Amino acid sequence: MNEQVPNRFYSPRSAAGSGGAGPAASGPVELNAQALQALAHLRNDFISPRMLCGLWRLGEAVLIFLVGTLVWVLRADPAPDGAVTWLAAALAGSLVASAILASAHAYELAFLRRSGLRLWRIAAGLGLSFGFVAAGLAFLRPSGLDGVSILAWYLSSLALIVAARLILGVNLRRWARNGRMERRALIVGGGKNAETLIRGLELQPGNDIRICGIFDDRDDRRSPPLVAGYPKLGTIAELVEFARRTRIDMLIVTLPLSAEERLLTLMKQLWVLPLDIRLAAHAGELKFRPRTYSYVGAVPLIDVVDRPLADWDGIAKRCLDIVAASVAIVLLSPVMIAAAVAVRLDSPGPVIFRQKRHGFNNQAVEIFKFRSLHHAMSDPEARQIVTKNDKRVTRVGAFIRKSSIDELPQLFNVLRGDLSLVGPRPHAIHAKSSRDETFTEIVDGYFGRHKVKPGITGWAQIHGWRGEIDEPEKLIKRFEYDLYYIENWSLLLDLYVLAMTPISLLRTKAAY
Repeated sequence: MNEQVPNRFYSPRSAAGSGGAGPAASGPVELNAQALQALAHLRNDFISPRMLCGLWRLGEAVLIFLVGTLVWVLRADPAPDGAVTWLAAALAGSLVASAILASAHAYELAFLRRSGLRLWRIAAGLGLSFGFVAAGLAFLRPSGLDGVSILAWYLSSLALIVAARLILGVNLRRWARNGRMERRALIVGGGKNAETLIRGLELQPGNDIRICGIFDDRDDRRSPPLVAGYPKLGTIAELVEFARRTRIDMLIVTLPLSAEERLLTLMKQLWVLPLDIRLAAHAGELKFRPRTYSYVGAVPLIDVVDRPLADWDGIAKRCLDIVAASVAIVLLSPVMIAAAVAVRLDSPGPVIFRQKRHGFNNQAVEIFKFRSLHHAMSDPEARQIVTKNDKRVTRVGAFIRKSSIDELPQLFNVLRGDLSLVGPRPHAIHAKSSRDETFTEIVDGYFGRHKVKPGITGWAQIHGWRGEIDEPEKLIKRFEYDLYYIENWSLLLDLYVLAMTPISLLRTKAAY
């Protein structure tokens, strides 16, 4: 397996820390008054359009199955020997109906908003689905089967789905008006290209993209402060800070493809954000294969970067975290109790050590560990990295650090949602290498590892990249393995990392 994926948007730095790391490396960026005002108007109680469409599809499939089951139960003389066949038919009917309606684009947001005008497509799709099921049942001939049951199933399902969709359509239009149902986008680059893009988006029926502002490094002479009614809110550095303070779904870059050098510079600054990045293709003369584009109505966009762990992937990973962390807490509770007692008896001070670390999207999170250093020397800001034979480490601390038992309280961070079980390890906010270099001075684009939640264990850790960072190469390797994990995530990969973690703990050479 190729365990390292080259990324054209970052590069390791020299030991002297040459080059710029983009806006994130230079410390917090202050937003101007106009950007702060725009932030204040963006609601946090949002509904993701893609999530809602997916949940609606699942809900209708469950509804069709339940209606089919209810029809069987309410029959005057249901035959017990046909129950299994009928329930299997109900399940098949729900899945076939979901697939046919999806192929008819019935679960797209534009369709759901205007479903009152297209209900014939729902009726036809359900009719085709139930026709397939009826044909299958006629072939199997379960006892007690009659056409009235199938017709009742079809009409009941259709009535409930139509009523629910009419109610949903009204709510979708209301949510769109009050800002709860939208994909939020920021425009990168102003001027004529941005105006053309905005006008094109405004003409698309059912467009769910809300433009929240424009960011551009160019001055007002080259990039007007107002484009098509939308204000320029700041520079690219301020865009990164803006996107970390509120929910933003997409960045749309309006620079022409011919500006290759400037585009590459922008991407090195922007790819660290956990967002979809699209390049406006309406003004480009180059034509690509159709699969290269995504569309908003008829407006073409080139997909440059996709947000990792979006929508259902994020839900699946969160479910794994909750279930596995809960089981681990129960199974490992004797170990944690013993560790807590040992820490308490070994040296004075609290059992739990709390430390601020970089979390998802570079936000600060407080993580828990068993205290392994003398309390007076605990160094919560990690100004001084722990080294081999460090006198600050207690006797019990040396053991629990080497065995990683000190990390077990972070299972509660997982339940709180601060961490995931698997992900890039969170580093302390002010952490430095043993050469007194900040991590952004070693790796250009270091904050790109924060596009997903950090984890208790990770792809880099099971490959031996843990412990002291006394050479730049060690952080670079961790970073490359973290990027591989982010770009190749799957539930199977998470399960593999979890399975390999106990084995990797046997390699304790760099852990102290």
